[in-house]
Amino acid sequence: MAVTCVSQVVALYVAPERKAPMTSVPRVEAEAGRGLVGDRYHGTRHRHVSVQSRDELAAATEAHGAPVPEELTRRTLTLDHGPVPTEPGARLTVGDVVLEVVRRAAPCRVMDTEIGPGAARAMHGRGGAICRVLTSGGIAVGDEVALPET
Repeated sequence: MAVTCVSQVVALYVAPERKAPMTSVPRVEAEAGRGLVGDRYHGTRHRHVSVQSRDELAAATEAHGAPVPEELTRRTLTLDHGPVPTEPGARLTVGDVVLEVVRRAAPCRVMDTEIGPGAARAMHGRGGAICRVLTSGGIAVGDEVALPET
């Protein structure tokens, strides 16, 4: 895998159940084939981690005409910069944890309520990726992220 971008984890969020508020955490345990311990999607088949980047959030803010705060997008992992791969099968490495892209992340409809009308539309095509966890380990704010060539 050719790596063209090294990014960094700047935020981690988990929620214990669907529609529960997202909570910022400094570190989380990732379990291969299961997801992030303490998150609502832990134990699901393949929707283990959602990844977004601040570059995409900046573009969404511009399209929306108002801030699109990372903590309100319902994503679990935010990168400081870079293109988040969205092609199924692409892999990214977060510290020692390997994630595999399952699909492009669709904007959460809750964003129009939490952020404001039109926020979900502004995130269209900028929502990052849904990934499955391939290897177990810890993920922490500050970890380097190796992104594949896109």
